[in-house]
Amino acid sequence: MTAPNPRLDRTFSALAHPTRRAILQRLSEGDARVTDLAEPFAASLNAISKHILALERANLVIRRKEGREHMLRLNPEPFDGALDWMVSRAELWKRRLKLLDVLLQSDHRNS
Repeated sequence: MTAPNPRLDRTFSALAHPTRRAILQRLSEGDARVTDLAEPFAASLNAISKHILALERANLVIRRKEGREHMLRLNPEPFDGALDWMVSRAELWKRRLKLLDVLLQSDHRNS
């Protein structure tokens, strides 16, 4: 069993919601004000702020203040950890499936 990884858990939890993924997609195009990020959604600014807080807790978004404006930018670093985890799981299952295939082929030849 793999040791708990709260950072990875926060990343996947943040990515689980389509609104948060849409916010990240928009931020992949460049920094944005919170109000601009909220504009295309049919949700209140308060609801979007809660999504942004989840992204900040996962360190996927970094906030800075410019005067009265809150600017957000994408932080790609946590994606690397998530991708590394997914690749390692994919490699594990490829090896297991290859072994299963070898066993099934061997069993089929012996029949």
